[in-house]
Amino acid sequence: MSGNRPIPAKDAAVRASTLREAIEQANYRYHVLDAPELTDAQYDALLRELEALEAADPALRTADSPTLRVGARASGEFAPVVHAKPMLSLSNAFSEQEVRDFVARIVAATGDDSPAFSTEPKLDGLAISLRYEDGLFVRGATRGDGATGEDVSANLRTIRCIPLRLRTVDGGAPPSLLEVRGEVYMTRKAFEASNARARAAGERTMANPRNGAAGSLRQIDSRVTAGRALSFYAYGLGAVEGWEVPARHSEALQALRGFGFPVSPEVDTANGADGLLAYFERIGARRDALPYDIDGVVYKLDRHDQQEVLGFVSRAPRWALAHKYPAQEQTTRVEGIDVQVGRTGAITPVARLAPVGVAGVVVTNATLHNADQVARLDVRVGDTVIVRRAGDVIPEVAAVVLEDRPRDAHGEPLHAPYAMPTRCPACGADIVREEGEVAARCSNALDCPAQRAQSLIHFASRRAMDIEGLGDRLVEDLADLGYVRTVADFYALTLDAFLEMRQRADLRDGTQPETARKGKVATKWAENLLAAIDASRNTTLERLLFALGIRDVGESTAKVLARQFGSLDAVMAADEDRLREVPDVGPVVAGRIAAFFAEPHNHGVIAKLRAAGLHWPEGPPQSGVAGPLAGKTVVLTGSLSALTRDEAGARLEALGAKVAGSVSKKTSIVVAGEAAGSKLDKARDLGIDIWDEAALLAFLAAQEAS
Repeated sequence: MSGNRPIPAKDAAVRASTLREAIEQANYRYHVLDAPELTDAQYDALLRELEALEAADPALRTADSPTLRVGARASGEFAPVVHAKPMLSLSNAFSEQEVRDFVARIVAATGDDSPAFSTEPKLDGLAISLRYEDGLFVRGATRGDGATGEDVSANLRTIRCIPLRLRTVDGGAPPSLLEVRGEVYMTRKAFEASNARARAAGERTMANPRNGAAGSLRQIDSRVTAGRALSFYAYGLGAVEGWEVPARHSEALQALRGFGFPVSPEVDTANGADGLLAYFERIGARRDALPYDIDGVVYKLDRHDQQEVLGFVSRAPRWALAHKYPAQEQTTRVEGIDVQVGRTGAITPVARLAPVGVAGVVVTNATLHNADQVARLDVRVGDTVIVRRAGDVIPEVAAVVLEDRPRDAHGEPLHAPYAMPTRCPACGADIVREEGEVAARCSNALDCPAQRAQSLIHFASRRAMDIEGLGDRLVEDLADLGYVRTVADFYALTLDAFLEMRQRADLRDGTQPETARKGKVATKWAENLLAAIDASRNTTLERLLFALGIRDVGESTAKVLARQFGSLDAVMAADEDRLREVPDVGPVVAGRIAAFFAEPHNHGVIAKLRAAGLHWPEGPPQSGVAGPLAGKTVVLTGSLSALTRDEAGARLEALGAKVAGSVSKKTSIVVAGEAAGSKLDKARDLGIDIWDEAALLAFLAAQEAS
């Protein structure tokens, strides 16, 4: 660019395209080939020039522009993403014999006496899935529970080594759909640098690289993520369409390198049990010298046809294994046992220990996980125990040294077996443990101090009471500083309370604005929040039921309950037998609903909500919604212009439809808006009736007119 003369539009478009290609080529050479050809200064100059061109003409900014990597603040919380193929976990091995048994099972199943494996280090980071459509990055999600994760696309775009557009060979067409699975991690160097900056600024430091990676990916403001220098290695595939997957896993990894993805240089192949164990020893010897943390290695049967023969067990493939390195262990003495109450009410017993160094960290507390684990270990006060850091991160009591147990003169143990409390130490409510559940929980979800922040955040969220502007940090400050104790307290907040809370929070955090120090107090933000809180007083029964945070009662179940019972009092009065009669409510969920409304604390909060003026229309119970779409399942995909997908879904449900999130043989209609993706393709393959937005609007208008 010369002087201040604008570049002609055609020339600017060509230059922007050239800059994008040069920047992504630099990223590829640096992160994938480990052969950089530009200095940092040269790279930054290219990026600044592209930013200037796009600022002058925003139409030049493409979906794969490297300038999108700088990040921006998100408008809300992370949306759920249902994985097209589940992100499975791996079975673990801790001994040589377990590895040999694993290989023996594969030999028996395949008849291959020396099966080939792809081997790789097991990075200690966060598993994610990247989705590319026609070569363009469209979405990235965390693993979550394996079936559903969180959409963290904006944060993933800031990671320079993740390609925004796939590289192709000789101009060939990219796959129409490619899901790449891998690990986001933080190198030790990046971790130390980030913590050094935090200490210099007086901010909170990160506990370890894994927590650093996980926390960075869940930042609402992706500019924070961009400053954390995260890295990524690809290790596998999810859903694939329009591309012939190579016959071997090792070949697939090579192909991913060709598409522009970094793959760990420690990836290798090995044959048979001896080959796997040799790889385990080789990586273990280099473990401390690696630039990132690992907690083991992973073995995957290399041939995909053999993988199909082995199949899966539960939520893990039979053809893969994670071989863990031994955690560092030490012995120390148990000085006491108490319990912690988690944000979801889970009660976790914790051993208070005489301080001991484990893996370079002084440990004074170690988890005992749950009541069953305490009973298995028979851990008691005064015992000498073996402590290890599970996965080299979480301290846990691994075993009791029974021969060192303190005893009286008669040889009897000085201390009785530990018994879990029956009441929550934070609020005094009953602790309950449902049949088949490992964890015991506090029954007082709405009024327990330990669960307070979680229940308050959920209550205010968009799909619950939809209190606009009341984000997680603000809710946590209101709770921590004592302005809100239960969800009903939102409706007693005043302008003075908000302003006082903000002043106290700023003083606590050392972030008081210059305007505040000069006596100028901004009030518009608080006035907007009060208006949003007031607006939420008018809601629906289904939203309220969802907002209460009853375990396993999601939006769909809340809608069914509202329709089946008609009023909140009817739901509260229903016993488990009556609740089990409701469609989609099984015995476990019925028990949780009944237990929630049996808790006096929860009744008290609901009474306060009513006293605060909350109103929700109620009516007679409905066994089902009759209408022209009764019995039909509708899936919405893509973006609509005339109404939101939530609004469209609500109107379809009012006409009797069941609105689902995924396409299957049971789907009756798919409504496809702009940029509809794989759901539309699947609907076509299955021969499902497809409506565009015009057809949907015409149908809705016809129903209103009839």
